[in-house]
Amino acid sequence: MGAGERGAGRPIHVEEDPDQESAGDVILGGEALLLRETGARLRAHRQRVGLTQAALARRAGVSVRFLVALESGQGNISLGRLWGLCEALRLPLDRLLQGLGPGGSEKIALVGLRGAGKSALGQALAGARGCPFVELDRRVEEAAGMRLPEIFELRGESHYRAVEARVLDAILDAPGPMVIATGGSLVTAPETWRALRARARTAWLKASPESHLRRVLAQGDMRPMAGRPEALRELGELWAERAPLYAAADLTVDTDTLGEAAALAALVAWVGGRA
Repeated sequence: MGAGERGAGRPIHVEEDPDQESAGDVILGGEALLLRETGARLRAHRQRVGLTQAALARRAGVSVRFLVALESGQGNISLGRLWGLCEALRLPLDRLLQGLGPGGSEKIALVGLRGAGKSALGQALAGARGCPFVELDRRVEEAAGMRLPEIFELRGESHYRAVEARVLDAILDAPGPMVIATGGSLVTAPETWRALRARARTAWLKASPESHLRRVLAQGDMRPMAGRPEALRELGELWAERAPLYAAADLTVDTDTLGEAAALAALVAWVGGRA
């Protein structure tokens, strides 16, 4: 299911009267993505500063019903009301909207479990755009001076996360367009995942657990099966745990349904051929 499909329900259009539902307005496509991501960022910041929806609604002078709709990506908000919410949260408006809307970030980040096709599709997409392709984990290894297994064994996950966040910031600060293949677990680091979604356009390369395992084994990597007779069941549990996090990406590309060629075409169309 693509990003447009996820936003293709009948949202509440809230304008002058935040408690008045308009039956005639259905928000689709890019506008739906903008509203969904704006709402998610507001919700994340509200939770970060420890405010309930009721408390923020009182501070900003809006109804709780309006705020619930907005945070779920179904409320269409005027600029004045958005300003009021940002003021109540002490959140700069430009920070809230960074990278959103037409002419957004030139950085494209692919997320998903191992075997999703991030490297193959990422390289092909970068070729179509005429821009660099970067594998985040390779840059992390270069910065740490050791391979990923050694980082986890010798320094621990917290060190890996710190290096990952620092390296990602440097990549996103670099000028010009770029396609980035992220590590499969990046979405489990909330601040890093939020920063990536704020500064890049993100796409989840979705596949079934069976497909993930089959693709990894086809690459000659037997590690997922080593000493793990129930590898597929474990992978299914990991997939179920991370799927809601991956689903926060701007776009979902079902590679099982589309296949590699059509998945690439979908990504190129989404990017709009912009280089």
